[in-house]
Amino acid sequence: MKKIAVIDYGFGNIKSVQNALNFCGAEPVVISSPEKISEFGGAILPGVGAFGPASEFLVKDGFDAAIREYVKSGKMLYGICLGFQLLFTKGYEGGNYNGLDLIKGDVKKFELPDKSMKIPHMGWNNIKITDTAAAKKMFAGISDGESFYFVHSYYASAENKAQASSFCNYGIDFCSSVASENVWGSQFHIEKSGEKGLRVLKNFLSEVK
Repeated sequence: MKKIAVIDYGFGNIKSVQNALNFCGAEPVVISSPEKISEFGGAILPGVGAFGPASEFLVKDGFDAAIREYVKSGKMLYGICLGFQLLFTKGYEGGNYNGLDLIKGDVKKFELPDKSMKIPHMGWNNIKITDTAAAKKMFAGISDGESFYFVHSYYASAENKAQASSFCNYGIDFCSSVASENVWGSQFHIEKSGEKGLRVLKNFLSEVK
């Protein structure tokens, strides 16, 4: 059974991620010390809340440097929702904050052309899977156009479109997931997206050494 680190930095939907990992046959280990992450072949950065406070907490606790070193070592990292947004270079929720800069790009608030559309973007929406080798690994066994569960008011934009593994449309097209070598992540909640979300999680686990 693979042991997977679930990073607890005070902004995570920890329990539902633990349950999903257990269901997929992995052993979740919640860690709150950055030095612990190196002990695992796979790690998940969950998250619910605002980019700024979460980013500051990662820096204060030393998790930012530990996560970057972890990724440099070639081990698998998956960011969910706010954890996905933190993979990017900058976030503009309530200010100008640095992300982990593992994926070049920004996280900005939805400014929708159709003002009748509600923010946050909440509920099930379908995705368009990109045609990259990494995207095919991430979404193995999943058809293009499947729906996943979203809750967010800010969206990510990857500078290198080849790092995006899927896009979603909510008034505008936005990057809904990334798969770049050993860094994966999704704006949608894989742990709340039923069978398809668990399939993505299993695909991630299959990449963990």
